Amino acid sequence: MISEMAKTCLVTGGAGFIGCALSTELPKHFDRVVAMDNMHPQVHANATRPGDLDERVELLVGDVTSGDDWDRILADVAPSTVIHLAAETGTGQSLTEASRHAEVNVVGTTQMLDAFTRNGKLPERIVLTSSRAVYGEGAWQDANGKIVYPGQRTRDMLDRAQWDFPGLTVLPFNSSTVVADPTSVYGSTKLAQEHIIRAWSLAMKVTPVIFRLQNVYGPGQSLTNPYTGILPFFAQKARSGDSIPVYEDGDIVRDFVYINDVASAIVSGALNSGGNKFAYDIGSGSGTTILQVAEIIASIYDAPRPTINGMFRDGDVRAASCTITDSQSALDWSPKVSVTDGVARLCHWIDTGERS
Repeated sequence: MISEMAKTCLVTGGAGFIGCALSTELPKHFDRVVAMDNMHPQVHANATRPGDLDERVELLVGDVTSGDDWDRILADVAPSTVIHLAAETGTGQSLTEASRHAEVNVVGTTQMLDAFTRNGKLPERIVLTSSRAVYGEGAWQDANGKIVYPGQRTRDMLDRAQWDFPGLTVLPFNSSTVVADPTSVYGSTKLAQEHIIRAWSLAMKVTPVIFRLQNVYGPGQSLTNPYTGILPFFAQKARSGDSIPVYEDGDIVRDFVYINDVASAIVSGALNSGGNKFAYDIGSGSGTTILQVAEIIASIYDAPRPTINGMFRDGDVRAASCTITDSQSALDWSPKVSVTDGVARLCHWIDTGERS
């Protein structure tokens, strides 16, 4: 375990949703916490310091893809722990802006590692927040119990409204048993991040800690960025008295995990993990259909029932949830906020305008 009050923690993308959620806890364990962020307008409309970023955290503006920015920051910062959050995250957007996603997620990661070597500032540990998107459609099971990997749903399937794979039942993700097989450019870049960080870290005697996050939501997430989650969009539709539009047949499954639960898992991994051969799956531990969560939000606002519209988005997977038993045991961690309670908290935050 890292000794408390003796280390420096550098958080890339540290002014974002997850970075702000981490910012109140990290200063309790590190004597210096630095957030590096490029303040991208898609996330930060006003390019100003977020009010949710704890005042004890230093904010340094810099782009992970810039070697010059890295050299400037590392001239003054010698991180013992790095929490690498900086990423482009849009599944659909990555299909039309593949170069941007690869530049930030892949090249931004290699620029970071090169800068550590170039400046002689190797950290003791690198924590990466990867994504459930690396699994793609994941593993499914047939009637005889055989595990199969059907791969990406084809455009022809989706055009015919064939949402599932006939005769197969989806299984929850687990990094030790389910093969990663991304169906999006975004997911592919996140898997590349994992491989790069693990290979480099093990060669450099740095401890790699990898997390695969499910659908993170809660107070503090962007209400203007269309690529960071559907729940704020659903809430704003319902607040306006509109029926929430639900894609496919409504039975898309996601594992919605509350931001505070994600933050506590990351802090535990940053402080206590000796490194993991298999990524830590972080979710609520159960799946919820998109229709179910839309109905929860509609009921909060007394809005019309959600409307299933049969539309779809290229690159989306049918079902995504995970088993968290291994992560719970390794991290001494468990999620505490249910989807119903978490969605209510998110809606309250939106309604009260308690945001920066």
